[in-house]
Amino acid sequence: MRAATFCGFVLALLVVSPAAQTRPGKTLDIYVVDVEGGNATLFVSPSGESLLMDTGNGGAAAARDADRIMAAVNDAGLTRIDHLITTHWHGDHFGAMAELANRIPIRHFIDHGPSVQSQPASDLFLKDTYPALYGKAKRTIAKPGDRIPIAGLDWRVVTSAGQAIQTPLPGAGQGNPYCRAHKPQDVDPTENAQSLGSVITFGRFRAAHLGDLTWNKEFDLMCPTNRIGTVDLFFVSHHGQPISNAEVLTHALQSRVAIMNNGTRKGGQPAAMQIIHSAPRLEDLWQVHFSTLSGQEYTVPGLFIANLIDDQPAAMPVAAMPPPPPGPGAPPAPVHNGPAYWIKVSAQPDGSFTVTNARNGFSKTYRSN
Repeated sequence: MRAATFCGFVLALLVVSPAAQTRPGKTLDIYVVDVEGGNATLFVSPSGESLLMDTGNGGAAAARDADRIMAAVNDAGLTRIDHLITTHWHGDHFGAMAELANRIPIRHFIDHGPSVQSQPASDLFLKDTYPALYGKAKRTIAKPGDRIPIAGLDWRVVTSAGQAIQTPLPGAGQGNPYCRAHKPQDVDPTENAQSLGSVITFGRFRAAHLGDLTWNKEFDLMCPTNRIGTVDLFFVSHHGQPISNAEVLTHALQSRVAIMNNGTRKGGQPAAMQIIHSAPRLEDLWQVHFSTLSGQEYTVPGLFIANLIDDQPAAMPVAAMPPPPPGPGAPPAPVHNGPAYWIKVSAQPDGSFTVTNARNGFSKTYRSN
């Protein structure tokens, strides 16, 4: 099926689709699913319409990650996925898509277009598997400025295929003071820089999820003016790695809460954690995993961490563990084969929201300002 743009869908944002799944409640529910350092985030609007962002890892981990996503789907009472955004073509973001599509209908596939990075797994997937999946449904190649039609939500695409919105979102457009001290990193030629990023508004509640958008592209989006504005909830970019999460983004958003979908040894490096922890207005950081790269120096209290290491050490060092050198000779990450727990957000249209750690039941409500 041919790719389409969102131009014809704007009015649908204000209309509840008669085919929408019904469920009780008036909250926007968000499940940040543990896919071991990949990404899978499920949004369920008050109308029951759903959007899943990314599908976790592939290969031997595809069934595991599809299981974990389906657990959230079932908890939300869904019988289908209405929209699936793939932020970019890295295996930890699209890997379990085919496995998931075998378990639940997916009506609408959304992505940034062709991959700019040739890799065997993604090349084969985009050539054969993906067309077979969206050929039975619908596919849209999203561009900055597009809206995704979800009843009750204002869902804006702010980055896609290396480009960013040029017109500020409503209420945004002020100068960004963090631009002056910004120092660019090396140009990122990978799929990370192509990430499809979104800003989601539900009444007075606002959230930003930019996939794995990297440092220089964050500058392009946020400088010289902040085209997003401020948000209540920031989904930490790129699993909390320091090649993303520049001050021009992380500090300018002024989020009250940040959620980091990291792995046991993926994300949480000191350079990124220093920026995140020092962000203005930030009240709490929640983590999907304990990170050995943080140590006691940079980690958050266990109440805010959804998944720990199965084989707990007798003591955790204060200093952060240095990342092992990349490549096939790197030692394996600490094992996490036990139960996987999500972090759930339930947002109200008045701007208040509650975050819950499924592992320990700890919950905290953030009142509207």
